[in-house]
Amino acid sequence: MTSNSFPLQKTEAEWRSLLADKGAEPAAFDILRRAHTERPFSGKYEQVWDDGSYHCMGCGNLLFSADTKFDAGCGWPSFSEAVPGAITEIRDTSHGMVRVETVCSQCGGHLGHVFEDGPEPTGLRYCMNSASLELRPKDSA
Repeated sequence: MTSNSFPLQKTEAEWRSLLADKGAEPAAFDILRRAHTERPFSGKYEQVWDDGSYHCMGCGNLLFSADTKFDAGCGWPSFSEAVPGAITEIRDTSHGMVRVETVCSQCGGHLGHVFEDGPEPTGLRYCMNSASLELRPKDSA
């Protein structure tokens, strides 16, 4: 799947400007647009348990309810269930591994990966980069 197959399209300069205007952390562009990964245990949401909803830092698309967040001990914010239709899964064979990359279904921004070692009832662990996410409090979500 190419980045041209997503509804929201922007140039590199437009993405950089948008992220800067939103006060995104410096690594956000490389993570969202170039599929980089933040260091484990370094992300701002790794140990945040506030009510609300998690949205794509790039486009604001609703991705996860905070109710589905759990402590996987992996060093990245982890969720057991995504909002239906919010995430596109792509086979990832980089770094000598076979994984499933997760990207925002609206803008194609790299979020992280999904693994089949999460809690019931889904059995899934959406392992996300904090820099790809924006937590909105429950009353403003």
